[in-house]
Amino acid sequence: MPYWLMKSEPDELSIKHLRHLGRARWDGVRNYQARNFLRSMNEGDLFFFYHSSCPEPGIAGIARIASPVYPDPTALDPQSHYFDPKASSEKNPWSALDVEFVEAFPQVLSLTRLKATAALSGLALVQRGSRLSVMPVSEEEWQAILAMR
Repeated sequence: MPYWLMKSEPDELSIKHLRHLGRARWDGVRNYQARNFLRSMNEGDLFFFYHSSCPEPGIAGIARIASPVYPDPTALDPQSHYFDPKASSEKNPWSALDVEFVEAFPQVLSLTRLKATAALSGLALVQRGSRLSVMPVSEEEWQAILAMR
């Protein structure tokens, strides 16, 4: 089974909010490489839920892909800050999917701690200049992160 890491700003969707909702739409991905990773996900795949652009960025828990990918409706909504004026209902280049809560970690695994872990040196998240919001995680990296919680 492939593993993933997906970033969300906690004020938009946090692991605690997802726990409360149980299931939510993951949308607003506006980078083609991240979108392509999103499109290669399957129902049942697990991902690390990463809180970004916040006082303590890091991995906050685990969630599961709960639906096949579908066209991102926020691209068509002029009221959304993810609106894409070039998108149409016939040709929407952006994708979304539904996710469901699995587990919240007792403490966020900070980016500083992740960067200091030798087993994660190949993880895209810790690479200088990497800003992707969706990325694959190897089996070895997945296990190393699980051991840190």
